[in-house]
Amino acid sequence: MIDPEEKERLERLEARIKALKKAETAEPGKRHQDEHYSQAQLAWRMVIELVAGLGIGFGIGYTLDLYLGTMPIFLVLFILLGFAAGVRVMMRSAAEVQRQQAAEQAAKDDERD
Repeated sequence: MIDPEEKERLERLEARIKALKKAETAEPGKRHQDEHYSQAQLAWRMVIELVAGLGIGFGIGYTLDLYLGTMPIFLVLFILLGFAAGVRVMMRSAAEVQRQQAAEQAAKDDERD
């Protein structure tokens, strides 16, 4: 026969295992889905920032060339400046996301302790 203390200990262990399995099966799909959408949103945000920089640079350069009569000079110059600005904004966005992920990871680590 099983000792009553052993039986109680086994029941508590089974309850803990059941609770952990339930939490594990409920969260991963949701976490993965949220992570997938946030990564897709981040990618689109960066693409839009780059294209917006190029578009604004093209618009300014074309307008200046049109009014000044120097067709390719300002167009090329401002497209390059727009590209540089778009890349700079993309890098800033990536750094922001990295800081947020580091803060979330630190919060998770604090919860475990």
